[in-house]
Amino acid sequence: VQFNEETRQDMKSVIIISAFVLFLLLSAVEQFNADNITRCGGVPGIPGSPGSSGSPGRDGRDGRDGVIGEKGERGDKGERGFLGLSGGVGNRGPAGVKGEKGVSGVKGFGGKMGPQGPKGQMGNKGSKGDVGGKGDKGEQSQEFNWKQCVWNRVDTKQTGLIQECRFKKRHGHTALHVAYAGNLRVNCPGTSCCSRWFFTFNGNECTGPMAIEGVVYTPNNNGDPHRHRQIEGYCENIPSGEIRVGFNIGICNRYSAVGGYTGWNSVSRVMVAEMPPAQK
Repeated sequence: VQFNEETRQDMKSVIIISAFVLFLLLSAVEQFNADNITRCGGVPGIPGSPGSSGSPGRDGRDGRDGVIGEKGERGDKGERGFLGLSGGVGNRGPAGVKGEKGVSGVKGFGGKMGPQGPKGQMGNKGSKGDVGGKGDKGEQSQEFNWKQCVWNRVDTKQTGLIQECRFKKRHGHTALHVAYAGNLRVNCPGTSCCSRWFFTFNGNECTGPMAIEGVVYTPNNNGDPHRHRQIEGYCENIPSGEIRVGFNIGICNRYSAVGGYTGWNSVSRVMVAEMPPAQK
């Protein structure tokens, strides 16, 4: 027989409800029987024989510590134990009392020389020493080297060489001392004028250290002064050999070349001398 889906569902529902009703009926019957047995009460039966002993139970827990007893007598000394390991170095103890001075030891061998120490402070000035013996006789000093050139004339030249004096210089490290002595004047009526006289060495002015010179200045309307004058100085850094020493005239700074006169009614001279080096 073929059933549709709706019919099958209805049949399942009927089966489930029927089973539930049957369960309720059986439960009610069982409860009824139990109630009847309780109300009626049966006769007690004969006691059974004792059963066998059960297995022992576990040990109980330890009890609490008792009261500490009195101190016992001292026991005998035990045998000596094994030697233990060495302990570490302890802290340094306090310094002991200083001992008595010991006996001097044997003198040691000479050691190596140590490094030189720092320079000490200057000591006090010592006492004056004895006079030394007379020294050996020295060599005769070098002959003095000098020269002069003289003339007697009036030179009206305003610029250029007045007089040349040739000199033989023996050494390169020495100096030359030069000097002029004579009459020098400047005359230019109606105005002020100035002239300059100077030395040259082989045509060049001195540079060791500076020029050797002199100037004569005459202000306006101050007459015609005739005076003896001298110009001199030392010149270094001149090589050895023949040196042309020149006495010259020139112009002053900011003035024209007029009115200069060299020599008058007297002798003029240039003096040259070789001198030792100057002190440092």
